[in-house]
Amino acid sequence: MSPDIANALTLAQSAPVQVPQATANAAAAKKAAVEFESVFLSQMLGQMFEGISTDGPFGGGQGEAMFRSLMLDEYGKSIAAQGGIGLAASVTRQLLSQQEVKH
Repeated sequence: MSPDIANALTLAQSAPVQVPQATANAAAAKKAAVEFESVFLSQMLGQMFEGISTDGPFGGGQGEAMFRSLMLDEYGKSIAAQGGIGLAASVTRQLLSQQEVKH
């Protein structure tokens, strides 16, 4: 193992563990839920696009394969930002209910 990797591992292992903090901030929970829905939609769209062939004079190749995932990420973000499939609202409610502090 190189000294740089060993130093990085030592630093990572000695860093304090940050425990997630509960929040009553509905805006932060909604933002996290929309990001989650965006990733979910990107993965779902990726499965849908796997079977599409791109034969043709300007289609296919490694370039398209590389940029397709970026395109699908943007599709997921766009769909989620426009209301998505309703997953974000459910996730937001769940996040807030799980973080309620009961004394």
